[in-house]
Amino acid sequence: MKILLRLSSLIDGLNERVGRLSYWLILVMVLISAGNAVVRYAFNRSSNAWLEIQWYLFSAVFLFCAGYALLHNQHVRIDVISGRMSKRARAWIDILGTLFFLLPMAIAIMWMSWPVFVDAYQHNEVSTNAGGLAVWPGRLMLPVGFFLLILQGISELIKRVAFLRGLIPDPTDKHEGPSLEEQLAEALRKERGETA
Repeated sequence: MKILLRLSSLIDGLNERVGRLSYWLILVMVLISAGNAVVRYAFNRSSNAWLEIQWYLFSAVFLFCAGYALLHNQHVRIDVISGRMSKRARAWIDILGTLFFLLPMAIAIMWMSWPVFVDAYQHNEVSTNAGGLAVWPGRLMLPVGFFLLILQGISELIKRVAFLRGLIPDPTDKHEGPSLEEQLAEALRKERGETA
C-alpha cells in the first residue's frame, strides 16, 4: 500500500502543478479578450483567430482543472445526503462512484476522443472560420484533460482505500486553513471590535 500511496502523492503533485499553471491561462484569456474587444471597438478590426484562442484557453482551463478540482474535493456532490453519513460510508460512496461512474466515463471519453485528435492532426484540420486556427490543439485537450482526471480518480481511490484500512486520515478533511473570504470576515470583525 505504501507504493500506491506514493503513486497517489505523485499524481496529486502533477494535478496540483497543472491546476496552478492553469490559473495563469485565466489571466491570459482575460487579457486576450479585453485586447480583442478594444481593437474591435476602437479600430473596427477583428480576427477569428483571437476569438478561437479564447475558446481554446477556456477549454484548457476547464479540462485541465477537472483533476485539480477532484484533488481539492471541489467537485459537485450531493452534500445533503452524504453530509449526514459517517466518514467511512462517504469513503465507500466515493470508491463505488469512482469505480462505476467516474473512471468508466472518463476512460470512454478519453478513448473516443483520441482518434478524433489523431485524425485532425494527420489531416492538418483548420477551423472553418476565415483566419481560424489549427483544430488539433483543441482536439488534443480532451484526451489529455480526461487522462488527468483518470489519474486523479485513481489517486482518490487509493486514498479512500487507505483511509478505510486506517493508514491515513480522512482525505476529504480540509486542512487548508481559512478561505480568503473567512480571513476578510475575521479582519472586518477585528476592525469593528477595535473601533467599537
